[in-house]
Amino acid sequence: MRRYLLAAAVLGLGLSAPAMAQDITVGVAGPMTGKEATFGGQFKAGADAALADFNAAGGVLGKKLKLEVGDDACDPKQARSVAEKLAGAKLPFVVGHYCSGSSIPASQVYAEAGVVQISPASTNPKFTDERAGPSIFRVCGRDDQQGGVAGGYLAKNFKDKVIAVVHDKSAYGKGLADETKKALNAAGKEEAIYEAITAGEKDYTALVSKLKQANVDVVYFGGYHTEAGLIVRQMRSQGMKTVLMGGDSMVTTEYWQITGKDGEGTLFTFSPDPRKNPAAAEVVKAFEAKKVNPEGYVLYTYAALQVWKQAVEKAGSTDAEKVVAALNGTEFKTVIGNFSFDKKGDPNLPPYVVYSWKDGAYDQL
Repeated sequence: MRRYLLAAAVLGLGLSAPAMAQDITVGVAGPMTGKEATFGGQFKAGADAALADFNAAGGVLGKKLKLEVGDDACDPKQARSVAEKLAGAKLPFVVGHYCSGSSIPASQVYAEAGVVQISPASTNPKFTDERAGPSIFRVCGRDDQQGGVAGGYLAKNFKDKVIAVVHDKSAYGKGLADETKKALNAAGKEEAIYEAITAGEKDYTALVSKLKQANVDVVYFGGYHTEAGLIVRQMRSQGMKTVLMGGDSMVTTEYWQITGKDGEGTLFTFSPDPRKNPAAAEVVKAFEAKKVNPEGYVLYTYAALQVWKQAVEKAGSTDAEKVVAALNGTEFKTVIGNFSFDKKGDPNLPPYVVYSWKDGAYDQL
C-alpha cells in the first residue's frame, strides 16, 4: 500500500511539473497605495493589458505570463523591501518603479540579483548615470531633458515676468527643479525665489504668501501633482493669478480633481501624447472599450513589457545576461514608438513638449 501511495505521489509530481513550467511570473512595482497611487494604477493597467494581450497570442517562449504586484508607496525603504521580495522570488523581470527615489535604491537590489528592471517613469538622471548594473533600463526621458524644455519655455515665454522655482525635496522633484533652473539661468533668466516645501503637508500658506509678496507671475514646481494642486488652490484663494508649471507628474486627471477650475492654465512637460501614436491605436481602442483612459504612464508600462518580451524572444531565454545582450542590440517596436537603448540604458525617444490644462483636460501646446 505504501509503495502504491509513493508511486502515485511521484506520478502526481511528474504530471504537475509541466503545468507549473508553463508560467513565467514577472513583476510590476510602484505606488499602489499612498498619494501617488494614481500612477501605481496606471502601471497596473498597462501591465494587466500587456500580459492579457501577450497570453492571448501564445505567451512568451510558449509560456504564459503571470503578474506579481509590489507596492512601494513611493517610499525608498519600502521600495527596497519590495525589490528584495521580488528578486527573492527569482522573477526574471520587474517593470517599475515610479518615483525616482524608489527606483534608485530598488535598482541596486535588482542589479545584484540579476533581475532585469525597466522603469516606465523614473526620470532622475542618477538612475542611469550612476547605473547600478547592466540590467537597469528605462523607457521614459530624463529630467535634464525635461528641465531643459521647461527652462527654455519659461525663459522665452515669461522673459519679462517674475519667476519662482519651488521643489519638494524628493529625488524627482528637486532634480527636476534644479535642471529647469539650470536651463532657465543658461538662457539668461534668473529666478526671483528658490524655495523648498515638505511633501505631504496640507497648508502651504507661508509659501504662497511669500510668492504673493514678491509679485511672482510664474511658479515652476518640481514635485508631484497633489502638492501642486494644493499650491494652486491656495494661490487662487489669495487672489493670485500666478501660473504654475510642473513636470510629468501632472499627467493625470486626478490633478484636476484636486484643483477644479483653479487648475486652468497650469502648464507641464511630458512626452508627445503616446495615445496619439499610430502604433498604439489598437491598444488604445481596447482600453477605451473597457472605459479605461490610457493616460500618463499606462502605455509606457505596456511598452516596457513589449521591450522585455521582444528581447527574451531574440535571446531565446529569460536569462538576464542573454536578455541584457538583446536589450542592448535591438530596435524595439512598441506602443510609444520605435527606439533603442543607449549605453546608459536610456531610450532614444522624441523630446518633451509642453501641455496646458483647460476645462478638465490637458492638451499639447
